[in-house]
Amino acid sequence: MKKIYLALLFFLVAFSSVYSQQLMLTGNIKDQQGEIIPFTSIYIKNTTIGTSANIDGIYALKLNKGIYTIIYKTIGYKTIEMAVVMESNHTVNIVLTPESYTLKEVSISAKVKDPAYEIIKNAINNRKKHLNEVKEFSCNVYIKGVQKLVGAPKKFFGKDIQKTLDLDTNRRGILYQSESQSIFNCRRPNQIHEEMIASKVAGRNNAFSFNKASDLDINFYNNIILENVLSSRGFVSPIADFALFYYHYKLLGVTIENGININKIEVIPRRKHDPVFRGIIYIADDSWRIQGTELYLTKNTGINLVDTLNITQQFIKVDSTYMPSNINFTFNGNVMGFKFDGYYLGVYNNYNLRPNFPDNYFKGEILKIPKDVNDKDEAYWAAQRPIPLNLEEKSNYIRKDSISKRKESKYYLDSLERVNNNFTIPKLLLTNYTINNRYDKESLKLDPVLKAIFYNTVEGFGLKYGVTYLKEFEYKRKYSIRPEVRYGFANHTLTANLTGDYVYDPVHKANVNLSFGSGIYDLNRYVTMNLLSNTLNSLLFEKNFPKFYQKTFLNGGTSRELARGLQGTIALEYSRNKHLVNHSDFKFFDKKELEFTTNNPFSPIIETPLFPDYKALTATATLAYTFGQKYITRPDGKIYQESKSPRLELSYRKGINKVFNSDVDYDLISLEVYKDRISTGLWGYFSFVVGAGKFLNNNVVFYPDSKHFRGNNSLTSLPDIRKFSFLDFYQYSTDRHYVEAHLEYNFAGLIMNKVPLIRKLKLEEVIGGSYLTQPLKKNYKEFYFGLQRLIFRATYGFAYDGNKKVQQGFRISYGF
Repeated sequence: MKKIYLALLFFLVAFSSVYSQQLMLTGNIKDQQGEIIPFTSIYIKNTTIGTSANIDGIYALKLNKGIYTIIYKTIGYKTIEMAVVMESNHTVNIVLTPESYTLKEVSISAKVKDPAYEIIKNAINNRKKHLNEVKEFSCNVYIKGVQKLVGAPKKFFGKDIQKTLDLDTNRRGILYQSESQSIFNCRRPNQIHEEMIASKVAGRNNAFSFNKASDLDINFYNNIILENVLSSRGFVSPIADFALFYYHYKLLGVTIENGININKIEVIPRRKHDPVFRGIIYIADDSWRIQGTELYLTKNTGINLVDTLNITQQFIKVDSTYMPSNINFTFNGNVMGFKFDGYYLGVYNNYNLRPNFPDNYFKGEILKIPKDVNDKDEAYWAAQRPIPLNLEEKSNYIRKDSISKRKESKYYLDSLERVNNNFTIPKLLLTNYTINNRYDKESLKLDPVLKAIFYNTVEGFGLKYGVTYLKEFEYKRKYSIRPEVRYGFANHTLTANLTGDYVYDPVHKANVNLSFGSGIYDLNRYVTMNLLSNTLNSLLFEKNFPKFYQKTFLNGGTSRELARGLQGTIALEYSRNKHLVNHSDFKFFDKKELEFTTNNPFSPIIETPLFPDYKALTATATLAYTFGQKYITRPDGKIYQESKSPRLELSYRKGINKVFNSDVDYDLISLEVYKDRISTGLWGYFSFVVGAGKFLNNNVVFYPDSKHFRGNNSLTSLPDIRKFSFLDFYQYSTDRHYVEAHLEYNFAGLIMNKVPLIRKLKLEEVIGGSYLTQPLKKNYKEFYFGLQRLIFRATYGFAYDGNKKVQQGFRISYGF
């Protein structure tokens, strides 16, 4: 009897396996002239189960045995419904015929507008209804991305491009190829959670894809699209509330699909350089829904990084509404002779419009990437990949994955290091000469010698040199050790210190650090100027802005994410601090009207000590909280996303008296509120910082422990919204209380984009102001305006002490 049961069980399992075995429906899709039609949607009728054809028009759909009605649908062609009997793997090649759009004769004159305008007005009136129609949903998403180089110079900065980028003899090839599968969950308007199921990146066997379904979630029912993505301002939707101010419309024709009139409308910019789309939008009568888009952006619209971006959307009926079935981004561009193109395709299926998410389901994690997502082998992808690879993509996977495996071997890495670690004098002088051991994930980086040479009036010519040892472990755990020495040839002072840092939990941004030794430091803890800038100002212009002191110290600290958006940091330092004086007055050009000032900013002519030598034991604690913080969780760390809410930072610093003979005795508490890039739509964005603080106890506060501000006495500086343009570096530090505020508005080309020729420079207009009040500097104000492009900025500003103008002039900044 037992054997009979076992035999019966075996039979049932075998029967079930055969019955449930999935078969493949494959084929290609072309038009009547035999031309390929890429990215056609293919799905089972009355379901949201489907796929998309690839860039070569080839498709593959997994089905169980049975009879199905398969729908083939793409924009601009008649939809085909075909009955398919699946008894075995089946091939069906499809020929699509262009959709016939009829256009009744309409007399269009100055008094009679194109009928497209009335259709668009109805779509605008129903925009909010369709935007909020689906409150929440979940679906499966497959994303595929390919970026190719289609042309490049032979050499770039002396390097052979073909070898460096692994291209063919024509300097063409795939630079990046990836695909991923995810479960995407969304609650309108802006709550999302995505979990990646599988990930694959060509040539990077252990890499995690950066594909993200929300990046492809382009909703033309929003007024502004792609804001802060390819442009600071974003782009106006063809059915935005104010779209009629930006677009002309032309009805190209009407077709009937499933008993519904579908209007094909061309959208045309009113002005060539406005941030708007061009192309075709399809809108249904009566419901006034978007049924599809074939829209594109050109570089005339102010997009960055690419020259042209095409966005194609196809929709599928789900219950009584329509949801995207696939979204396709194709792009091309040319940067410094490097011509590129590519695409990102998202295929959406298995929609559930009633997911009933539990309370607190959306907790800020917008994407979770588990450890095993890149463990899937080729057999898995062959069975699960909804879009077939074309020959170029197959070849790219095979070749790069094979090379990647070889590159992981110790023999290959050792041979690579023998070449890359080759010592040359230019490497040592000009760049960070690095000795890598990739197999053991170790590196030793030597500072460039020329960058280590400096000059200041305290030390004269000097050398500040260090090396950094880095050891990495799995999932970006790592530690670094950096010894550094500094010697001044005029004051004959040698200082040296050692710093160590260990990142032990990247997911929670957790690290510990320890450092000890001695060094020469800026009196202003925010550092007034880097070594190179001070060297040039001193030697060429006889201006020694920074002032220095010497510190011998031991300090340690730790930082960790305590909760979502909440980072905690504590530190403890013991130091001996010494005032320094000038030892050199050397300069290349002696300007008679100028003289170097002393190392005491309050006594520029007579060298007097700013503070006595003292010891300090200092404890610092900081809590930084970002409201509504969203993030991506990866096995190798947590990536914070830009929040729409401000960041709050509370800090407390205590000078501990008498412990280890510490001379200091103070308590400083401060609070700062900060938010970057608050959008104002097509008008640009603004950023602000507001800070306030008070010494609750200031019994013994020496100058280096005062509250300092980011001043600026120089024509040039690094960009920082917290930086004043004209405030003295040192004069207005305080040991009492203060309030400071900074506000900056960026019009993102709103004005310059309207000026012929100049618009090609893509300049952005900025205006701003700063405010400071404290006992010695009440109601100090600055205002400025200017232009910026990428990392360069030029402004002209005015400074007021109360109501009295005290300074004005140009300021230039560079850097990130």
